[in-house]
Amino acid sequence: MTSTTASRRASRTVIWLILLFVLIIVLASIVPSSLFLNLVSRLNLFATVFLGIFIEAMPYLLFGTLISGLVEAFLDRDLMARFISKRPVPAAITGALMGLVFPVCECGVIPLTRRLFHKGLPLPAGIAFLLAAPVFNPIVIFSTSAAFGWGPMLWWRVGLSLLIAIIVGLVFAVEQDPSNVLRPILLSVHDHEHTHNETLSFGDKLQQALLICADEFFEMGRYLILGAMLAAGLQTFIPQTSLLAIGSGQILSVLVMIALAVILSICSTVDAFVALSFVGTFSFGSILSFLVFGPMVVIKSTLMYLQVFHRKPVAYLILIPFLMSLLAGIAFNYFAP
Repeated sequence: MTSTTASRRASRTVIWLILLFVLIIVLASIVPSSLFLNLVSRLNLFATVFLGIFIEAMPYLLFGTLISGLVEAFLDRDLMARFISKRPVPAAITGALMGLVFPVCECGVIPLTRRLFHKGLPLPAGIAFLLAAPVFNPIVIFSTSAAFGWGPMLWWRVGLSLLIAIIVGLVFAVEQDPSNVLRPILLSVHDHEHTHNETLSFGDKLQQALLICADEFFEMGRYLILGAMLAAGLQTFIPQTSLLAIGSGQILSVLVMIALAVILSICSTVDAFVALSFVGTFSFGSILSFLVFGPMVVIKSTLMYLQVFHRKPVAYLILIPFLMSLLAGIAFNYFAP
């Protein structure tokens, strides 16, 4: 009986393979060869863009998850409460400035923020840190200065990023129940955590940090892969020349550059050099919006946001920075062209 079933499955497999082979031959005879060549070219472009985004972002994701593991193993909840105020305004300001201590990009900041929430980081501080850290950290500050110099573009980028992060953090401070914002796994408090960590040796804590790093890297890595695939697909099938062609005008240019920031999904450590290539083609305000909004909201980071927050808060995390970046870009175009 078993051999009969196996032979039937093998026969069906052979039949399907033959039908697939015949279908390919028929399509090859009907469809022009130029279409196949174009498809192969697009697939090559897709693979190149995908690998570029993934390889660029992967080290920073690994760095963020490593810091996340170290925070879990070595940072005590009481120490967190001692240095970060529970009051909304000081908490949001402190969170926005934490990028100087934790120099992570938009990929690495998400697992780190999730771990800090688990350690008791106040909601306004975590939101502000999540949005500001990809810009307000030493690596990005120096890369922006290398591209644009120590001038207005750098200072406005840093200043607006901090302002938007603090404002969004204060918006979320209105929510009294963190369970309406954070996913349930981040709200669990382990009473034995403090005692358990005290009994571990340094080597045990380091081993724990590395295990957490590996777990979070593979968990967040799948969303990085999916986000990189989506961004590569958009870059492959939506020509950038089409967006650039309509990028004239005080308002439309800002919208186009924000759209490019989302589509390109470039790491904040190198996006200043990409923005530099648009100088002379796009206005100061539109390039500034690209540099401010891009590190806060790109495709890969949006998918990771959903592992930390509920869907409605993620919508606010996207919409509020978008509107503020758009408003700032338009204001610069009209009043400081």
